[in-house]
This record gives sequence, structure tokens and C-alpha cells, in this order.
Amino acid sequence: MTINYQYKAVTLEEKFDGRLVHMVVTGKLEKEDYDFFVPELEKLIKKHGKIRFIIELIDFNGWTIGAAWEDCKFGCSHLKDIEKMAIIGDKIWEKGMTAFIKPFAGAKLKYF
Repeated sequence: MTINYQYKAVTLEEKFDGRLVHMVVTGKLEKEDYDFFVPELEKLIKKHGKIRFIIELIDFNGWTIGAAWEDCKFGCSHLKDIEKMAIIGDKIWEKGMTAFIKPFAGAKLKYF
């Protein structure tokens, strides 16, 4: 069973009963996007413990300052709650961003 959520720049799709989350991000992330998807991810983490995460970046333009802060807060709060993470993109800076955050991630992280 899959459940879909969509809000502004973010679409979430739960797969394998919520143990895998496919997130598609388009445009620029704003704080309000985090207000939408963080509670959904926290529900899945509470239910399943560690989750796996696929983040697909399509025409991604980065974050607002508020969104970057929310990203840091989520990352610090859930460092050990994400088992594996794949980031899919097509820009060199996205690959560089992934390489930069890899040492700080609690998950196995790979860019495609």
C-alpha cells in the first residue's frame, strides 16, 4: 500500500508500508514545506523506527534561510532514524552538497 502527500515543492510517497519514503522536491524549499513533511516523516519513524529515504531533486533551486534552518533541525533530531538515503539529481552542486553532508549523516548516503 502506498500513501501520497503533496504540498508546494514536496511530494511524499510511502512505500513498503512506510518503511521507504520517496520524496520528490521541485523548485525552492521553504519553511512551510518542512512544516508539512516533517510531521509525516516523524509519524513513520515513530511507527517503524529506522526508515529508508529516496530524495529526487527535479529543477531543485535550494532552500530559503528558514528552510535551511528546518533542515538542520530535522537532521540533528533524526540523525539515527534514517538507515539509508539516496539522493537523485542532475546538477554538479547537488552531488557536491551530498558529498559535503555525507560525513555528518547517520545514514548510508549515496548520490545518483
